[in-house]
Amino acid sequence: MPPFLSSFSLLFIFSSVSVSSRLTNSWNYTAKVPLEGTPFRLSTPLIGEDGKIYSCSEKTLFAFESNGFIAWSLDLDFKCNVSMPPVHGGRGTMYLVAEQRVLKVNFLKMGTSESATQVFFGPGPGQHKPGEIIGVAVSTLSSLVFINVKNRGLFAFAMHGQLLWSVGPVLDQFGYRQGCRRTVTDCYFTSVPVIDQCEASIYISNSQGELYSLSIRSPHFNWIQDFSSFDKVYTVTPGNNGRLYLIIPFKAFVLALDASSGNVLWQGSTGPLCAAEYAPVVDSNGWISVGSLDGFVYSFSPTGTLKKFSNSATLDSVIQVSPLLACSGYAIYISQTKMSGKIIHTNGGFTYVSAMKPRTAVFSLLVPATGSIYWSESYPGQFSSLLSQSDLQHFVLDESLLLALVSAASQKLASSCSQARPKPPGLYTGKYLTRYINYGILK
Repeated sequence: MPPFLSSFSLLFIFSSVSVSSRLTNSWNYTAKVPLEGTPFRLSTPLIGEDGKIYSCSEKTLFAFESNGFIAWSLDLDFKCNVSMPPVHGGRGTMYLVAEQRVLKVNFLKMGTSESATQVFFGPGPGQHKPGEIIGVAVSTLSSLVFINVKNRGLFAFAMHGQLLWSVGPVLDQFGYRQGCRRTVTDCYFTSVPVIDQCEASIYISNSQGELYSLSIRSPHFNWIQDFSSFDKVYTVTPGNNGRLYLIIPFKAFVLALDASSGNVLWQGSTGPLCAAEYAPVVDSNGWISVGSLDGFVYSFSPTGTLKKFSNSATLDSVIQVSPLLACSGYAIYISQTKMSGKIIHTNGGFTYVSAMKPRTAVFSLLVPATGSIYWSESYPGQFSSLLSQSDLQHFVLDESLLLALVSAASQKLASSCSQARPKPPGLYTGKYLTRYINYGILK
């Protein structure tokens, strides 16, 4: 862990009570609830297009309503990787990594005679495992699935399972080597594949700090750029606006690239980040937003203009989780954690943040282009009292899941997708709708 990153996190564990399993959906699938006294940790969540939150724990995939109750659960044959969120695969399908396999889940088969899960990629009984799966990406527009396997390369599959092509980090064409410029020894793809729908490209980096742009249809390198002068570790986020963004977490840099060439257009600085895999969010106005351990949200315009935002006193606040895009596309959800104490100091060019005893989390809806914060809610609060009565009382909660619940709640109201003035989301409770967000614009 780099010296400026802190290892604290805000976790909420509700006291468990005995709850019997019950039927909760039209498929008559039983929603399996963990046993009393055994809170489980959930994987990084995915907000589905249906407004449900998908997350897995051990060998079970859960679909949560935004009120924290389980809509349905599905038993898996393999233990899922909790560090990787499920990946949306188009209508009724989802992909997830479990025990060095990629599983495909087809919700439309739930409640039928066919199995809802299949091993999409990985070994069969008695076969050797293919290697560590670093990441999965799905292009629903092109009906393609991309899987990065450590020391083997990037594999492209059709959604029905046919292997279309594969490529490693080195190509030799006409006696000229592309990729792994320094050495081919121990050079491999290290990042989750990232798809740029507008450019029909896929981006992936290698262990030497080189970033590749490939055609989504063939193993053709559009360009390769070396960013090792900044660092070998970074995350990649497409702007879907002709730009590509790199976050250099160890140095707290943001780089904006020309997606067609990989050339740097501008760069900016943020406060210290909480993790090496930190991912920013890009809204429909083209603003890229990053939350920092110094308590601020750093938002950059498409041309690199910086705005800093905070909805609480930054002296005792940190931001540990990535913002989430609201369904309007123009606003973002942010989560700030108020700590009992926080110290920031700089030494040797690095900024160090030390904090202890998280007290509350503050969720807000922010429009970076205008700087407007439309509402805010604290946790614990009314929201937590509602969740404490839900199925989530049996799980260990962190801010990423809580922020996903807040975001998913807004999708239950079509009016919340208004560009001009996003509306406060409601807490979906089935037949009734309970609002839990404070009204009014915060200045």
